[in-house]
Amino acid sequence: MLRTVASALVLRPRQSSIGPVTESEPDAMTAGSGPAEEAAAFLTRNAVDALPEGALRRQLDGGRPLRVKLGIDPTAPDIHLGHTVILRKLREFQDLGHTVVLIVGDYTARVGDPSGRSATRPMLSGEEIDANAETFRRQASIVLDPARTEVRHNSEWLDMKMEELFRLARTSTIAQLLERDDFARRYTAREPISILELLYPLLQGYDSVAVRADVELGGTDQKFNLLLARDIQQAYGLGPQSILTMPILPGIDGVQRMSKSLGNYVGVSEAPDEVFGKLMRVPDSAMGAYHDLLLDAPLDPVRPAVQSKRAMARALTARLHGEQAAVTAEEHFDRLHVQRGAPDEIEELVIVAAEGTVHLPALLREAFAVSASEGRRVLASGGVRLDGQPLPADVLDVPAEALDGSVLQLGRRRFRRLRLS
Repeated sequence: MLRTVASALVLRPRQSSIGPVTESEPDAMTAGSGPAEEAAAFLTRNAVDALPEGALRRQLDGGRPLRVKLGIDPTAPDIHLGHTVILRKLREFQDLGHTVVLIVGDYTARVGDPSGRSATRPMLSGEEIDANAETFRRQASIVLDPARTEVRHNSEWLDMKMEELFRLARTSTIAQLLERDDFARRYTAREPISILELLYPLLQGYDSVAVRADVELGGTDQKFNLLLARDIQQAYGLGPQSILTMPILPGIDGVQRMSKSLGNYVGVSEAPDEVFGKLMRVPDSAMGAYHDLLLDAPLDPVRPAVQSKRAMARALTARLHGEQAAVTAEEHFDRLHVQRGAPDEIEELVIVAAEGTVHLPALLREAFAVSASEGRRVLASGGVRLDGQPLPADVLDVPAEALDGSVLQLGRRRFRRLRLS
């Protein structure tokens, strides 16, 4: 049904441009296309907010390609499945003939947005920001159609004269900015809020002015900023954008939002084996969110959870790396976790035993970067194997020749083949 709606509502594609932004030329919907109500229902079906109510439908009813904006601050080098929730929504707009404007916040990244956080993000160097921006742009093309994507850097317009900054600052009040939840909490708790942080929503809103955005997407934590941009657009004499906020995907821990800093993420550029293995760790309680947001289909309540999880892991691995890679990744997972075997390719570690023996905690530190105390703990719990056999908890030193050519295993997924120097 969704595919039918999407194909029926396609606009004639508009040539995208990386150059200066101009007003979109009016364009009629193609013959036989469905009503704007169906297009709006399709695009908003899994959004949290679509505001103002009915605005997107009225924009679609105008019959011209819309300019749909997403701003990202390149504070991390890679994107993960959590980012793809919004990227897939952008792709749906593209498939209906609209233009996606991807704003790389190379300028706002130097400010730091604390939305949904108790503190600002760490400051990065210009070189780090530029490198992260290029990585994000390249990885986003896994989901987006590059031919229908304008990529802009907000340093193009935010490196402005002081009188222009003063004009922007006059569009909002301190009282208005303190309505934002995270600012309100910090103000009530008497925690510091810098003037620079208060400027961030204004700078983000000016992005919508610069690219003449019709629609802006963001996570639920960005709702205040997206709505404020409407006021800023009107202050500059432009029609206000409509907004869509999308749910935030939980990480593979099933508790906190997916985040690289929390270590609960699945990166879109990670190896197929890693993607499949991480997705198999998603708790049953989070499976519904993964199906709704990533597979666009409800979780089957009758199907056994392990079957649903395998199907999800296979489908998402295939989306990122292809069908054959997904099949191979599943076989690798079974070999490690079902058959308890070792992978086909194992990194080698050359060991030196000056006195003919090897101290196992030290070996684990060198092989897997675990501390000596952690190494003793996993040895005591039977979590270290040699050629598939658990090592005794009370043996900390072993003859070096007994290790030569053997496979050392820590936990379920970490292996090293040992070679004696």
